[in-house]
Amino acid sequence: MPLPRQVFIAVIGAGGVGKCFLAQLQQLAKKLSQNPAAPTYLSLILLSTSKKSIHHADYRSLNNWQSELEASNTPPLPLPQLVEYLAHAPDKVVLVDNTSNQEIADAYPTFLKKGISIVTPNKKAFSSTYQLWHDIFSAAANGTGSGGYIFHESSVGAGLPVISTLKDLVETGDEVHKIEGVFSGTMSFLFNSFQPVNGGGGKFSAEVKTAKEKGFTEPDPRDDLNGLDVARKLTILARLAGLKVESPTSFPVQSLIPKELESCQSGDEFLSRLPEFDDQMDKLKQEAEKEGKVVRFVGSVDVPGNKVKVGLEKFDKSHPIAALKGSDNIIAFYTKRYGDNPLIVQGAGAGGEVTAMGVTSDFVKVLRLLQ
Repeated sequence: MPLPRQVFIAVIGAGGVGKCFLAQLQQLAKKLSQNPAAPTYLSLILLSTSKKSIHHADYRSLNNWQSELEASNTPPLPLPQLVEYLAHAPDKVVLVDNTSNQEIADAYPTFLKKGISIVTPNKKAFSSTYQLWHDIFSAAANGTGSGGYIFHESSVGAGLPVISTLKDLVETGDEVHKIEGVFSGTMSFLFNSFQPVNGGGGKFSAEVKTAKEKGFTEPDPRDDLNGLDVARKLTILARLAGLKVESPTSFPVQSLIPKELESCQSGDEFLSRLPEFDDQMDKLKQEAEKEGKVVRFVGSVDVPGNKVKVGLEKFDKSHPIAALKGSDNIIAFYTKRYGDNPLIVQGAGAGGEVTAMGVTSDFVKVLRLLQ
């Protein structure tokens, strides 16, 4: 009969996704500990935010992390010390990075080489320089290295099985010709409201303001409208499809920020001036309407042509991309096996619960692999 095993967990980030992950982890821990065949005990040994941290020198479990974190005045461990702390834990360690921090992403190869596994929605780790991408998977046991394992399903499409689907296609020998879709919940909501399939819709500036009020945009909407978030996701998928994309700024990315507003000092100033440019977006909407189409903000990867692009495109009203609802994402994979009818992954592509589900699912994958 297999002996009970223990796995240690370190979590960085306790915001929207982080809190949801910790709640899901609690349920998972209970379920795994009650497995009569081979119980696994999960032990949270470190929890860190951008301002404070809780952990114990003897690696004992944080059983009341909420109250302990509130009471803590301990600053986060510097990354070299965090690596050493986790590397010396008495058993296997999984680092869950729920941040979008570039500095932490840059340290992934170091963690992996020390045998520390990583699960994360942090896009920056996989969409920064091609060198970092190479270093991460050269160190990871599920790359070409012998270190820890790394999974990042929720770096594209939150909890949707986008990355795992693409990897399955590639690894089973299918030829991916094109990847196309709406990769941003914010942009999906915005354009579904701006130009619904059945006509109507408000002014572009008003729809941006509504999206912000509903919490669909970043605190500064320019961080969505510049297209970089979508470009990061496309970079990740293009690399998984075999293209050596150098960075998210190495291919055409259309920004929806008018040039005249690029110098705005704040998001509020930007929003107050955006109505001055509504005529430009109205013109695009009218042109599409005359053609029986709608405008959507999409990303695409042309694999044989080695081309990636992000921006506005027109779609027939019968097209699946045109028919999206709310803030859903849709990703279509055109491949040799699937022919003219692409394999489509569609659903909620944003939100704490579904993003955390992707992280938790990756965590379960790592547990299966750890001996």
